[in-house]
Amino acid sequence: MGERPEPADAQLVLAVVAHDDRKAFARLVERHQSMVRSVLRRLTKGDQGLADDLAQETFLLAWRKLGTFRFDARFSTWLYRITFNAWLSEARKRREVLLDDLDGALPAEEPPQAVPIEKRLDLERALATLSDGERAAIAACYYADLSQLEAAEAIGIPLGTVKTHILRAKAKLRAKLREDSR
Repeated sequence: MGERPEPADAQLVLAVVAHDDRKAFARLVERHQSMVRSVLRRLTKGDQGLADDLAQETFLLAWRKLGTFRFDARFSTWLYRITFNAWLSEARKRREVLLDDLDGALPAEEPPQAVPIEKRLDLERALATLSDGERAAIAACYYADLSQLEAAEAIGIPLGTVKTHILRAKAKLRAKLREDSR
């Protein structure tokens, strides 16, 4: 007999909500922890310890709030919203400068080319120089694999602002990476 296919996120959510199925929740955590940690490492400017603490907080909050998941978005979008809010709450506690409210929508560009492995450290350093809003938009769209519309909903800012953040962030990243390669 062949292997049984992995259940969809929605099936796992239903199992947790209907039957308090902790194994189903563990599967959700296993499936999404890499994305959550990756996004948080970028949002925390590479602070691995803080990112891990916030990832744990994210999944605790997700467990508590899973009954509020309405299935009107992907589970990963809902989880990214919790991830982002956990970071935002911590940032407020630390009195960091938070998202700036920009107006206007600019056209989206093509996604950046894949970065060779030897350039990843340079990219991480360049990401750390972005504003919180720019870093959040880049993390949502390129590391959490959300569409710009999903990112706007998850972060709680207008779509035009997400587009602006991405456009500015990409320009800053290109300039910083060119500068570092000299």
